[in-house]
Amino acid sequence: MSMQEKPAVSLLPDGGKYWTHDFESFSAMVYVPAGDPDADLINYGFKAPYLLVFGEPDRSIGDAVDFAERRGLADIARSFSSSVVFVVPRCEGGWRDAPDTIFRDIAAESKIGQYYEDGYIINYKFRTKEFTGCSIRGSLFRTVLYGAGDAADYIARSCLKTLQGEYLWGPGEITPAVVTLENLHMIPRPERADIPVVSVGNSDEINEALRASCDHLLIREKPDFRADCAEFWCRYKRWCGVLSREEDLPALGMAEETFITELTTSPDNHGDDAGTSRHRVGCVVYRPLNAEKAEKSENTEQLPLLLAFHGGGDSAFHIAWVSGWWRVAMRNRFILACVENHLNVTATEVLELIERLKEKYPVDPRRIYASGFSMGGCKCWDLFQEYPESFAALAPMDATFDVGFNQYGEPAPAVNRTVPVPLFYAAGEKTPLPEMPCQAPKCMDRAQYVFDVNHICKPYGLSFEDRAGWEDPFWGVPGDRTVKIADPSRGAVLTLHYYDSTDGVCRTVFGGVDNQGHECREHTCEQAWRFMKNFRLPS
Repeated sequence: MSMQEKPAVSLLPDGGKYWTHDFESFSAMVYVPAGDPDADLINYGFKAPYLLVFGEPDRSIGDAVDFAERRGLADIARSFSSSVVFVVPRCEGGWRDAPDTIFRDIAAESKIGQYYEDGYIINYKFRTKEFTGCSIRGSLFRTVLYGAGDAADYIARSCLKTLQGEYLWGPGEITPAVVTLENLHMIPRPERADIPVVSVGNSDEINEALRASCDHLLIREKPDFRADCAEFWCRYKRWCGVLSREEDLPALGMAEETFITELTTSPDNHGDDAGTSRHRVGCVVYRPLNAEKAEKSENTEQLPLLLAFHGGGDSAFHIAWVSGWWRVAMRNRFILACVENHLNVTATEVLELIERLKEKYPVDPRRIYASGFSMGGCKCWDLFQEYPESFAALAPMDATFDVGFNQYGEPAPAVNRTVPVPLFYAAGEKTPLPEMPCQAPKCMDRAQYVFDVNHICKPYGLSFEDRAGWEDPFWGVPGDRTVKIADPSRGAVLTLHYYDSTDGVCRTVFGGVDNQGHECREHTCEQAWRFMKNFRLPS
């Protein structure tokens, strides 16, 4: 029984909240400790461990809160503005007789997304904002399963193996990131060695069995969830089935911090803040540790600023980590500002946001850039159309829409027809969405628009109906120079077409990745930066 309505949320005396819901195979009690008041501006869903406690059937909310507070789970949830989810099976016999499919069923009811409150996600259809139900808020690639006694036996029996189910965007692997097993009654036989296990209060025989079958094992006599989180839980994520260990940013000389400001709402804002006079906006900023929030002086090192815009339904943390933009920033020493929920921020408001960032960080005013994935790519097209003189270069990824319209599907307040803008556009050659000229007339029209505005030497007088005979099967017109760059990490090749403008400057690159669907990869972002950094705004 999926949640077709918002759950009834109850308030606790200390400001915490909770709600319950009976799904088909399990019941969930979700405890949301009182946390960061700015949690509505910074979406921690991508970073937060998804704390799933496989618990006792008769646990009351008082017992659940006491357990979460006493064991430190509540503190962990507070630090990420997230929740602790207590799960019990609905079958007779509890965990001893529970079907192996419980975790798969939980995964199908779990999501992270743009719209959230009180431990649940509000699902809407894009554009129409039609409500389609709710989901438990939790990132499946950071699932932490905890169980004691019979529940631990269940996890050992049913979850220490490759699991398939409903992933972020459809069917995929949902194998847990980490499990914690306390007071097991059985000798575990993990079928998969790369599932990190915390063993608590178990016998030497059980621990020896785990040592023999686990690549990542932490053994404790007594539970210490706070230490487990710092040393183990938050160090791992399982992205699309692949376990990886997260980097320690300070050790690498990088800072990750939030930035919140208030902007004037522009008349063309059709987002959630439409009709207001001002609204608050959050960013996640990545900067070199020694690039302090500088007092302006002659000796202050000014750094490039790149704004990154996430895809629809994603978050600032998502674009930073999944695309690898923070690593690109680290390698190339620039400030990266990932804008949260940018669908509520117009192109006009972006300019004010840049001014607020310049007040806090040592930004070089001549080296301001922007990039975005999917709907974030659409935001970059908005900037190209409306404020071409404000950016040294732009790198939209995996997104086109009709020329003359903005990200809301409304006519843009202004459409640049004369000011060339250095542009790097890339897309996946296997994408199911209209991203490349060969896929839809609007994509071909967008390429024609860039050719016109950037005064590209080659003509682009193509017909979409004749695309089978195009000189280049994806872009229609090949570049003046074409370069292929291998991405060994993904077994892919990025093909870049460089187009010269009539003034002799190459300021346009179209790129396609042969083994890529609708996604944004670090390899492509690195190449985008190598192109963009060659351009600066006039003094």
